[in-house]
Amino acid sequence: MSAVYRNATPPPIPWVSEGFFDFWSTRVNPLWTLRRPLARLVARHRVSADAVTLELQPNRHFHGLQAGQHINLGVEVDGRLLTRSYSPTPLPGGRLAITVKAMAGGKVSCHLARDAAIGEVFALGQAFGEMTLPAHADQRLLMLAAGSGITPMRALLRQLDAQGMTAPVDLLYWARRREELCFVDELEAMAARHPGLHLTLLLTREGEGAPRVGEHDFGSLPSLASARVLACGPGGFVEAARARLQGQVASFQSEAFSLPQLPAMEQGSVQVQLLRSGRTLTVPRGVALLSALEAQGVQPASGCRMGICNTCVCDKASGVTRHTLTGDLAGEPSTPLKLCVNSASTDLALEL
Repeated sequence: MSAVYRNATPPPIPWVSEGFFDFWSTRVNPLWTLRRPLARLVARHRVSADAVTLELQPNRHFHGLQAGQHINLGVEVDGRLLTRSYSPTPLPGGRLAITVKAMAGGKVSCHLARDAAIGEVFALGQAFGEMTLPAHADQRLLMLAAGSGITPMRALLRQLDAQGMTAPVDLLYWARRREELCFVDELEAMAARHPGLHLTLLLTREGEGAPRVGEHDFGSLPSLASARVLACGPGGFVEAARARLQGQVASFQSEAFSLPQLPAMEQGSVQVQLLRSGRTLTVPRGVALLSALEAQGVQPASGCRMGICNTCVCDKASGVTRHTLTGDLAGEPSTPLKLCVNSASTDLALEL
């Protein structure tokens, strides 16, 4: 009698290659692979005027995640596999929920928000990121979110909700207009259940317009000096929050889904030698190497594009680079280099 596999993965066959096995097994069940984590789109819901939440069912090769972590999602668009990073909310049954806003010119975000069909299967990376909470969180928290930055905060608040919200939490959530806010009903219901959770919605383009994070008055918050701050949003939002609260809080931890723009420090172009492929390219100084290489048709492995997941790391054989987040220069030879958050300052040689 032949074996019947339901949610389990068929056992590996030593004499069959992984590619051959995956090719035929996924014809039986799209999530059956030998080792590769995959996820299937099983539901979608609109959560604001410009965002949708997608529910994904991973296969058994996904190892799970902690609230606040990220995953890399591989999406096929126009025949190319593109990878982007999202912060999921864990759901019952092992499902994951990611919230996506369609960005102008964003091939992956537009596909996920508008075109992805129920049943579509995506490549799935293992979870990464350190903006997490301990099993028993007892430190005062100040959460700052802007736009899509609410997604990891939602996951963290669900964890705290399940634990009974044992420490005070303030969530300050910025958006331009109310219709762009996500999960408001859920957040307000949590605040109603837990007197220690205080929710503040800040709309910068409605009414008189709430002050942005760099001008916000945090003085009314109690025990600010003992607070652990978690901030997530665009790069400019995160850096403004950091500058505003510097020296006033116990700790500051952040993740940005776009890179802040440093003032233009360097102009002109340099030569980048790709040692493995034998190519030499001319790229602009001051532009992140990942973007500069992609513009020339080179497609290095990439993921979060914000310096967290290490997918785009390659060895730099020689040359000087500038970190696009801090402006720091690095000239040490034979060192690992994150392409997404470093630009070329001099001619470079890369192991690509």
